[in-house]
Formats: sequence, C-alpha cells, structure tokens
Amino acid sequence: MSEITYAQAVNDAISEEMRKDETVFMLGEDIGLYCGAFGVSKGMIQEFGEERIMDTPIAEQGYVGAAVGAAMAGLRPVVELMFSDFMCVCFDELVNEAAKLRFMFGGKVKIPLVMRTASGAGTGAAAQHSQSLEACLAHFPGLKVAVPSTPYDAKGLLKTAIRDDNPVMFLEQKTLYRTKGQVPEEDYAIPFGVADVKREGGDCTIVTYGRMVQMSLEAAKRLAQEGIQAEVIDIRTLVPLDIDTIIGSVKKTKHVCIVHEAVCFGGFGGEICGQIADSEAFYYLDAPIRRLGAKSTPIPFNPKLEAETFPTVEKIYQAVRGLL
Repeated sequence: MSEITYAQAVNDAISEEMRKDETVFMLGEDIGLYCGAFGVSKGMIQEFGEERIMDTPIAEQGYVGAAVGAAMAGLRPVVELMFSDFMCVCFDELVNEAAKLRFMFGGKVKIPLVMRTASGAGTGAAAQHSQSLEACLAHFPGLKVAVPSTPYDAKGLLKTAIRDDNPVMFLEQKTLYRTKGQVPEEDYAIPFGVADVKREGGDCTIVTYGRMVQMSLEAAKRLAQEGIQAEVIDIRTLVPLDIDTIIGSVKKTKHVCIVHEAVCFGGFGGEICGQIADSEAFYYLDAPIRRLGAKSTPIPFNPKLEAETFPTVEKIYQAVRGLL
C-alpha cells in the first residue's frame, strides 16, 4: 500500500490502463503540457505523446462527439471535461448518442467511452462551475454513473470504467483531488454496483456518496460520542445501484438519512428514497426517510453563502439526531 492523492490515483489508473492497452487514449482541454485544470494528467504527455494525450479546442460538443465515434471504431477514449457543468454543452452526444447507440445497433457496436469530469462545489467556482449533475445522467438508460469518494475507490472504479464496453460517466468531486488515502500498488479493480459500508452502526443508516462521505463520517463520530451508532454507506456507483446493501442496513437500523451534495429537489436521493419505500425495508422504518441536499439556488460565489447552500457535518449530525 502507498499513500497517494485522489488526483494521483486517477492518473495512475489511466496510465496503467494505457500501458496495457494501446487503444486507450485521453482527450480534453489543456490536458497536455498544462496537465488539466486540476493537474490530474501530470507527466502523461511526456510518457504517451500527443497522439494519446490529445489537447482539444474549447468545443465540448465536438470532441465528445469525436470520442463517441472513436469508441464505435474500436478505441477506448477517456474524455476529460474541465467541469461537469460543461456536459450541458455536449448533452446530445452523451444521452442521445453514447447512451443509445449500442441498443439501436442491436449490440453490433460497443461504446467503451469514459467521461471524466470535475464535479461539485467547495472551491468558490460559482454558479456555472460548481454543480452536481449526476441525477441527470443517471436518468438515461445506457449510461453508467460512478462517483468515487476516496483515492482507493477512484483508482479501482476508474479501471473498471475504462475496461467497460459501455459509456461510463465518472464524476470526481474537485475538493477531493488533494485528499490522500491508502492505495494498493498491485493491480485491482472495483466492480460497479457494490456499495461500501464505510462505518458500521445499528441506530441509523446514512446513505451517501462523493464529498458527503467524509462529512457523514465526521458526523457519525460526533454521534458516537453521544452513544448513537450511525452506519455510513457509500454507494460509489449510482448506476448500477447496490440497493440490496441499503435495504439490509435500513432493516437493521430502522432509520435512514440520505445525503448528497446535489440539489435536494429532484436529486438522486429521491430515487434512493423511492427504492426503500418500494421494498420490504419500508415496514421496518421507525421514522420517515430524511433527505439532505443542496438548496434550490444557483451556487453563490461568496464562500460563506456557498457553504450555507450545502449539507455540512453539523446539518447531518442534527438530521440524524432529529430522526432518533
């Protein structure tokens, strides 16, 4: 095991897959000598050259469309969008082309495309560079959606994504890039659709993903000081979703709080809530399901207002105490 940053884990995953498979390449804005907006591709153009680390114009619709075509032709493109907000520019390529072409061609073509993008807030990047749009992507059949919360998960899930023959939307929360964690030096991959119980407990289930995992764990520590044992589940992938782990935990704890960074109204937490309500876990609940998400507002530039928009350790702590 070695301790590396989340950004380095992403870099290692792509580099190792590129060394193994010549069909894997990366394209995006300023990913060459500039190393990307968050420095993730540092050193890659020196190793793999301009033909496999391809700088593109500021034209998301164009280069995402080119990546879809490259995937259809047998390559394995890894696309980097600087910010997840920019997927709005290339939404047609993602949801009407990448998501549907394998189905429309009767399985005669594969779309092994990975779209990596920096998601979420916390850096003062304001309304057009701070959104969490994973619920939009999860809505479209044909797209897989991964949101890793640790360096270990980032590397393992990204390797799985690159090896997948279907399009994967890979959202990297930008405040996590400098966080560190233990990562095996040997090759490994994490299967999609397998949640990770980051902390076990018997009093309340916290279902979460991305940046909110660390906040939920901090809230669980505070709750433990009062004798409340919260179980923290990191779903890791929205599509496919490991609903069995969630249901099993809710049946055990009889209370559930769903936490995500995205806007609460219409967010993915509503889907998790619905899945629980449609399952046998519903009959075990001792209190209504609680959801925490961002307020329904464009994300402010002011750091104090930005922080007020999202769930915090204190808000999660109070939500669980309120349930109990």
